[in-house]
Amino acid sequence: MSRPVIALTMGDAAGVGPEVIVKALAAADPSFRPLVVGDAARLRRAVELTGAQLEINPVASPEEASWTPGVADCIDLANIPEDLPFGELSEVAGEGAYRYIEVATRLASEHRVDAICTAPLNKEALHAAGHKYPGHTELLAKLTGTDEVSMLLSAPTLRVIHVTTHIGLVDAVAKIEPGLVERTLRRGHATLVASGVAEPRIAVCGINPHAGENGLFGYGEEESKVVPAIEAVRASGIDARGPLPADTVFFRAVRGDFDLVVAMYHDQGHGPVKVLGLDAGVNVTVGLPVIRTSVDHGTAFDIAGTGTADEASMLEALRQAVELAPDRTGAAAVKSQAGEAG
Repeated sequence: MSRPVIALTMGDAAGVGPEVIVKALAAADPSFRPLVVGDAARLRRAVELTGAQLEINPVASPEEASWTPGVADCIDLANIPEDLPFGELSEVAGEGAYRYIEVATRLASEHRVDAICTAPLNKEALHAAGHKYPGHTELLAKLTGTDEVSMLLSAPTLRVIHVTTHIGLVDAVAKIEPGLVERTLRRGHATLVASGVAEPRIAVCGINPHAGENGLFGYGEEESKVVPAIEAVRASGIDARGPLPADTVFFRAVRGDFDLVVAMYHDQGHGPVKVLGLDAGVNVTVGLPVIRTSVDHGTAFDIAGTGTADEASMLEALRQAVELAPDRTGAAAVKSQAGEAG
């Protein structure tokens, strides 16, 4: 397989994104060709802070990249002031983070890079810059014209796909309906099959405690919102089981009983993955016409600028981007995850 081109977006310049990128690229194996989309001066500052053995090479396009070991080619948007402080909310940094995603998405859509790997952005900074998106997932969906995507969190012993994500709990319960649950199930199944799991075993969480316990808890949400979706996918040969109580299903998945858990709302799925360690989780946006992975941590303003941020999650996100990337050099068409229902 030729080495895929992975576009790394720098994220919020006031956060740890620049630091985890340079540390990860200094330690990464040569299985891919990295192309940072960000601000070259900020990356050089991150090199100084971390002591990473890495040079920054500003370029205008992927075609100008040197792909030299020990060098990080960077499409330099030069949009971050040198005196921008680390660890502080900034409209400028929010605008920068948006522009990096915009450029990387365009390059991926034009098949000039093979996948996108994102460093964290700050939602408040993004909103301050006038871009009213809950996060990367919704922003990428808008930029690619995708109506519906799913967030899949992947850790070494646990994969979780979410039916709903960045909405309140009351709104999440209202939004959950059989069609959405079924589409999420199918996207998760297709993603695992594409990654080499031939017959994924999928556990589906209930909404209420103990998955409703036969109507004891809730108002029949499991029967009306979840069961029809499970029956529909099982009829097409997908091994989906549930609704299962969320208080035990994640333990069973980590033990090896399931390859994927379908969580109904944000905290139901995020909590178990993050208990396993923030450095272990990777965020994969499922359903886009481009491949995107991300670290599963935030901008960490409390330690930004100290050079101490852990690059493990970025390394894992890069590894999974390489695994998902098509076998090509950047010229052929991206295999659409959306076309595979995930």
